[in-house]
Amino acid sequence: MSRTDSTSVALTLDACGGRGGEALDADLIALLRRERVPATLFLNARWVRANPRLADDLAADDLFCIANHGTSHRPLSVDGRSAYGIAGTRSVEEVIHEVMGAQEVLTRLSGTPPRFFRSGTAHYDDVAVRIVNDLGLVPVGFDVNLDAGATLGGAAVAREVRSLRTGSIGIGHMNQPSGGTAEGLAAALPGMLADGVTFARLDHVIR
Repeated sequence: MSRTDSTSVALTLDACGGRGGEALDADLIALLRRERVPATLFLNARWVRANPRLADDLAADDLFCIANHGTSHRPLSVDGRSAYGIAGTRSVEEVIHEVMGAQEVLTRLSGTPPRFFRSGTAHYDDVAVRIVNDLGLVPVGFDVNLDAGATLGGAAVAREVRSLRTGSIGIGHMNQPSGGTAEGLAAALPGMLADGVTFARLDHVIR
């Protein structure tokens, strides 16, 4: 799923975990809270384990929907297909572990099982998509890449944010405070909100 039929925009933010990926962009979270912009947070199990108090704080905030970003941040396939240099899962069993290992962690965190899943790099093969569905989750992609894996500067992020349209699912990163994600959103959001653009959590636009 890369778009919704909602009249709102779905802002989604990944926390990938692992080496170099366990931080929190506190300025980004503070911005969303200040502007009251809801978002869906895709948390990797490694990030949650590295940040238990921060994860608890985010899960307790109704502004945010907690979603599943995998156990080890691997692209989802049954043949090991890689994406962006990251090796994918290599079998049905590994697909299930990648989904359900994190599902257990996040269910303990929030008290309810997440409905939405995004694999590492948002890559899925067709078999993996069917497995995710069979496990009772909705596989989520995106149609606007807001920060190119947290590599874009603030001005470039702002341009991408302003390109979001009704039904868009935008992907950014909340675990890279040195990137331009917070700066770009801070530049773009006030004007968009003033123009009447609305943002919504995925669970509020997908029933």
